[in-house]
Parts: sequence; C-alpha cells; structure tokens
Amino acid sequence: MKFVIDRAIPFVEGVFEPYGATVVYKEGTDIVREDVLDADALVIRTRTRCDAALLEGTAVKLIATATTSLDNVDLAWCKEHGIFVQNASGCNAGGVTNYVFSALFGTASRKSIPLTGATIGIIGLGAAGSRVEEMALALGFKTLRYDPLRAEKEGNEMEFHDLETVLEGSDIVTMHIPVNVRTRGMANADFFARMKPGAFFINTAQGELVMEQDLLDAIPRLGPVALDTWCHEPDVNRELLERVDIATPHIAGYTLQGKLIGTSLAIRAVARFFSLSALYEFFPTTEIVEYQAVRIDAHDKTQGQIASVIQYNYPIFTDDFMFRMDPGRFNELRLNYSYRREFYF
Repeated sequence: MKFVIDRAIPFVEGVFEPYGATVVYKEGTDIVREDVLDADALVIRTRTRCDAALLEGTAVKLIATATTSLDNVDLAWCKEHGIFVQNASGCNAGGVTNYVFSALFGTASRKSIPLTGATIGIIGLGAAGSRVEEMALALGFKTLRYDPLRAEKEGNEMEFHDLETVLEGSDIVTMHIPVNVRTRGMANADFFARMKPGAFFINTAQGELVMEQDLLDAIPRLGPVALDTWCHEPDVNRELLERVDIATPHIAGYTLQGKLIGTSLAIRAVARFFSLSALYEFFPTTEIVEYQAVRIDAHDKTQGQIASVIQYNYPIFTDDFMFRMDPGRFNELRLNYSYRREFYF
C-alpha cells in the first residue's frame, strides 16, 4: 500500500507505517500527479484539487479528506472512474456551534438586545444543526426545527416544522443545510420577508443558500446579520460585507477539536477501505491541553456574563476585524488561521 498524505493533517504521521504502508507526506498544495501515480489512497484537506489533471491514469482507489468540504474534489469524475471518496462529515459541528453563539451573544451585547425567552429557528438538523440545538436548549432558548429530509424519514410532526412556521416564529434564524437543487438560493426575498422584524440571521453553511441582493434589501428590517460563507468565494460581495454585523472568511468550523475529529475520521476511512482492523476506531491521543474542550457553567449567569465568557473563549470580533482589514486575503486568512479551542455548556 502507498498513501499520499497532506502533512498539515495533525497526528497522522506514523499511523499507517506499522501496517506495511509506504507513506509520502507533502504540503497539500504541492501534491502533483507524479506523487500519486502508484498511490492507493490520498488523505487530504481542502488544499489539494482532486480532478482528472491529478488522478487520470493513477492507481488511486480512495480519497479521504479530513474536512467536511468536498468542493476541491471532482465527485462526478471520481465516481465515473471508480474512486471512492469519503469526507469527515460532522467534524466541524462543535466549532460551528461556538461560532453561532459567539455571534449571537456578541451582537446582542453590542446592540443591547435581550435574549431571554428567544426562539432559535434551525434550518437543517444534521451534525452542526443538532449541536446548535443542544447548546440552545442548555442556554434556555426555545427552538424550531426545519429539516424536510429528516421529517420525511422520521415522520415526527411534533419535532419538525415547515419553513414558514420556523421563519415566522423565530427570533434568530441560523442556516445548517447543504446546498443542492432544492436549497440553492432558498434564503431569498420571500424568506427574509417572512422573518420577524429585528430577527437575527446567521449563515455558517454555504454562501449559495443566500440570494445576496435579497439579503441586502432585507437588512434594514432585520436584526444583526452574521455571515461566514459567501457566494463566489473568495470574491466576497464588498457591499454586503460592509452592511453585516459580523463577516468572517469561512472559518466557523476551524477548531482544534474539529481537527482531531477530522483526522480520526479520515484515518478510519482508510482503515476500513484497506481492512486495517487495528485502526477502525482510531482517535489521536494527546496531552496538549488546548485539544481538550472547555466546559462553561451557565447556571445562574446573566446574559451579559454568558456573553463575556463566550467572547473570552472565542472573541469572534477579532476574526471579523482581521477580515474587514483586507477581504482580498480571504484564502490567506483561512490557510493561516489559528485554530481555536472549543467550549461547551
């Protein structure tokens, strides 16, 4: 077996060698066709473009990525040529959840908006949306859930609502749904018109969910708006950036704990594909304290106290400031991001 691995993936070095694998470690951007001609698997992040130019005529049978995003992989070409692709679905859920509540409490503090008794409408109840709901309930929020696929599968009308009910009944709307033919542009003029006046809007999912001009038109009647994802990244709509309350370069899920989970899921994918049974349940072990999530006690704390402790653990306005300083550095800011430590309640 020969594996080519992005050396930026933490805690992966030395994992496969004891099982007879030849491993080549390279910077993700430097992986070229010559490296993978005789490779059985690629283990990557988002910096390696996996398409015909890289893979045509190679021995690659598996691409495992330590991230949730597959934007850098030509999935159709891989399927046509028998290459199995596996992402680290859900590895960024904790980081996204931290982002949502840092944005929520941070902007509420700046604008003196009370959150007591507020309802959070969650669009998409996958890994990230479910984690957002867990934290929302732990902090005393009410929730409304929109996820038609889960509703169809689970058939529990008490748990899920139609989109109109969620939008009209929520004080905060947060997006956690994938982009597909049904959801692309779903946050349009009608979507925003149905939201409560003054409601928060947060998008950490995909920029293509939002019709950006419709959002610009709606901003005067909405409350705080926080965007981590944008249409046409890295070419960000500068007018929209200037109008929103928080703007960041697609880094909501960038946490140390997320990296650990991403590594483990990528290694497990390789292990199962090549029947390396000793690695089926692999998880990195480390004594580095920063890789352990911080537990926060919200019991009997005021909104201001909760806001302060969240900002201490994730000062989201620093990310906002750095991005606004030079939006043209979108990719650079992502590449050189200092991964943060997760917190939970």
